[in-house]
Amino acid sequence: MGLMRPMPHDADRLRAALLRPGGESSDFDLNPNVALPPGRSLRPAAVLVAIWADRLILTKRASHLKHHPGQIAFPGGKVDETDASHEDAALREAREEIGLPSKSVEILGRLPAHETVTGFAMTPVLGLVRDSFDPIPEAGEVEEVFTVPLRHVLDPANFTIERRLWRGEWRRFYTVPYGPYYIWGATARILRGLADRVT
Repeated sequence: MGLMRPMPHDADRLRAALLRPGGESSDFDLNPNVALPPGRSLRPAAVLVAIWADRLILTKRASHLKHHPGQIAFPGGKVDETDASHEDAALREAREEIGLPSKSVEILGRLPAHETVTGFAMTPVLGLVRDSFDPIPEAGEVEEVFTVPLRHVLDPANFTIERRLWRGEWRRFYTVPYGPYYIWGATARILRGLADRVT
């Protein structure tokens, strides 16, 4: 599944997008009636928003996992004490989850943190994959590694807002489906923020 190098114009657009102003996001953005407890403590996490040629790398989580089973996600996870930075955590998780060598990734920068409903402050780290590689899904955690066209997730017109009943309340959330992949929740919210910055 080796792909070409990122297109120079895409890299330039992404670098420019990182310089544009934009605040933090959360799983509660579309649900203003949700009262979040003041002084809550969020656990640090990091994900890698990895651009490979003109495509975005995503994973489908294993269906037996306790948190977010079967959902579409970026490679990533909690920041460990041994991680020197959010960038190091995102690269380590990508190495573990999809077999992406850290040396193949050029870090462009960070997007604003995203608060998840599970109590994490998730920092998206934007990176360009400069080399071809064969993804290796982490056994037991990642069911599938796949890509979607970058242009699809950078077009705000491809996003919709849906709702579902969660813990007795209707919750609204972003989606950006692609083929058989239902991309929603935190992943779609982060991508929508990036799309807004690019456009």
